[in-house]
Amino acid sequence: MRVASIRARLAITVAAFGGLLVAALLVAPLLGSTSISLARVFDGRVAFADNVDAQIFFVARLPRVLAAALVGGALASAGVVFQALFRNPLASPDTLGVSSGAAFGAVAAITFHLDFTFGGLSSIPLASLAGGLGALGIVYALATARRRGLSTTVLLLAGVTMTAFFSALIMFMQYLADFTDTYRMVRWLMGMLDVGGYAPIVAALPLLAAAYGIFSTLPRALDLLSLGADAASARGVDVLGAERRALVGASLATGAAVSIAGPVGFVGIIVPHLVRLLVGADHRLVLPASVLFGASFLVVCDLVARTMFSPLEVPVGVVTAIIGGPFFLWLLIRRG
Repeated sequence: MRVASIRARLAITVAAFGGLLVAALLVAPLLGSTSISLARVFDGRVAFADNVDAQIFFVARLPRVLAAALVGGALASAGVVFQALFRNPLASPDTLGVSSGAAFGAVAAITFHLDFTFGGLSSIPLASLAGGLGALGIVYALATARRRGLSTTVLLLAGVTMTAFFSALIMFMQYLADFTDTYRMVRWLMGMLDVGGYAPIVAALPLLAAAYGIFSTLPRALDLLSLGADAASARGVDVLGAERRALVGASLATGAAVSIAGPVGFVGIIVPHLVRLLVGADHRLVLPASVLFGASFLVVCDLVARTMFSPLEVPVGVVTAIIGGPFFLWLLIRRG
């Protein structure tokens, strides 16, 4: 009976949050500094080369909206997993230093003028992805070096240390760079969804598919890990295996998101808590709902970033920080 109830709640949750995402994906590409008509966009009587509305929709706006949806869903789901893994409601995709490592990789590519492409990706997102995976490897090695198994305490401390270390390296790179490169770095570090095509999205899909495949095996383990490792182990959970899968999956999702948009903050904190307020704490509901709501949330934030000071565009990371800062303080006060 309970299984049927959960399935019914899951269907309702996915339908509700999925409908919200579909609405955001349909409306967001139509809004901007230049007004376009949906009927004109899909007018087959006009050639694409002569259809300005279609060019704006498919070339300028749709890739950005899709990128926002992928990044928002990835960061929100990674936030859910990290919060369960560390049993800390304030944990986020920045916790393990993966975001700062990815940021360092991108900044290094800008500083040293690395110019190459691979698999449709340019040097900056590739260097960002390499930096994020490198940070994950270092943190994981530190967490497993002195004991058999995975120490979440050491993992957390190593992540904080690596974040500070990569931040120092980023500042050093900014000191070495000229004015033009420093400007590019600052804009990228603010979190930008200035996606110029579909190649970055397609390149990130395998990583996101792997991450979501791992997430699909985790809901029951995350529910029990939230109670503590001993409680989870007593109920038949392979704690070490679940922790490893959670770590790798969340880090893959974070690295893929940062490679597309840079370090967009607060999404991994805001969305999981809002979703829990709406659907409860069961990760069978929280994980898919966070993916869908995180995607909708960042699409809307990017829409605000594009239209708030039109025709100027604000980095989407600024919008999420303006929303996330007060929300973070509210969480601290509420938890206190």
